[in-house]
Amino acid sequence: MKLKTTLIILALSAAPAFAFDAGHGTQSKTREEVRAELSQALRSGDIMAGGEIGAKVSELNSGGYQLKTPVLGKTREQVRAELEQAVRSGDMLAAGESGSRLNELQPNLYPSKMAQAGKTREQVKEELAEAIHTGDLMATGEDGRKLNEIFPSQYHQHHAGSTAAHSGHSNGRDL
Repeated sequence: MKLKTTLIILALSAAPAFAFDAGHGTQSKTREEVRAELSQALRSGDIMAGGEIGAKVSELNSGGYQLKTPVLGKTREQVRAELEQAVRSGDMLAAGESGSRLNELQPNLYPSKMAQAGKTREQVKEELAEAIHTGDLMATGEDGRKLNEIFPSQYHQHHAGSTAAHSGHSNGRDL
């Protein structure tokens, strides 16, 4: 009896967690729209076949359905040209399980890549000052939010004041 009561209590307490509708806040489809989608899927074979295969009906019985037009990719010549370029530059995965590229393992055998121009120290300092000013910095914690998302009133008010000062307008308050 005690086990049965415990299971009932657990089931009732967990029910609200599973009752959340994923489409909450979005407009749901009408019955006619769902029926139209189902009939289209049945006609095209774009519906899962029974069993544990995990394939669509059109994949299992391709003769009974129209084939989808394949997406055009690269030509054979384009692929060969890319392969030749990768072989010349060593930009190919090395054999084995390292996941390294050939030009990383033996850089002396391949031409070095041109270094791209980075930002100057002054540019980085300006970007940091702007990020601090607008709160566009990651806050501490595990949620991955920025400071201006956690404290919108502080950064919005500060940003609005600085915008008004730059535009020559006042927000009506004297500081």
